Amino acid sequence: MLDYLFLFAAGFVAWIVSTIGGGGGALLLVPLIGFIAGTQAVAPVATLATLVAGSGRAFVFWKEIEWSVVKWGLPGALLGGFLGAVLFATAPAEWVQIFVGLFLVSTVVQYRFGRKERTFEAAKWWFFPAELITGFLDGLIGAVGPVMNTLYLNAGITKERMIGTKTAVSLPTHLVKIGTYTTLGAMAGHLWLFGLAAGLGALISNWMARRMLKGMSDMNFRAIVVGFMALSGVFMIWEQRQILLSAFGGGLSN
Repeated sequence: MLDYLFLFAAGFVAWIVSTIGGGGGALLLVPLIGFIAGTQAVAPVATLATLVAGSGRAFVFWKEIEWSVVKWGLPGALLGGFLGAVLFATAPAEWVQIFVGLFLVSTVVQYRFGRKERTFEAAKWWFFPAELITGFLDGLIGAVGPVMNTLYLNAGITKERMIGTKTAVSLPTHLVKIGTYTTLGAMAGHLWLFGLAAGLGALISNWMARRMLKGMSDMNFRAIVVGFMALSGVFMIWEQRQILLSAFGGGLSN
């Protein structure tokens, strides 16, 4: 019972933080899911939690969704999420997570700690290939952090519009991934309960998070988003520290 309570509380806190920080709630759950259910359970449990939480978030932010972005991003995300989930059980993803982490850390420099509004001009059609790659990585790793925030910021989509639009793109994608995990036998019965516990905690946090986001300026939101991206990157690299130590430590000892 304690495991479910911990996941419920963690889901609640993680989705408040992720709303203010532009996403990445599943990434905050990774250590707890890994500790309770094992590393192989991270991707399916985090995906289910995100699916449950996202249903409430889509309702709360429905009016702010940029449907022109969803039109381009959703097909790429669906295809990428399916391919990543198919390869989930067999593909080594440690180095992928490290490279994603390095990219997220670099955003602090790219955006000058949030003071820079854009680093390039982004067209709406860019969301198809970007979501294809991100969906694939997310299906493979389970949580890639707020990688897509860079493209949203450079398209001028912030605050409620970013949260609502990202949710509209990701929700059907998570549904496809859950179906794929289940078909491939990666979703055991107890993992459903773990995912639902974390998801329900996250679900009820959406209304509180919206009120907090409403009073925030675009500049403060951007600074928090960039800072959260960098912290997410550091966390992802830290999770794979043994891989780095084996690779570079072994080379130094030789």
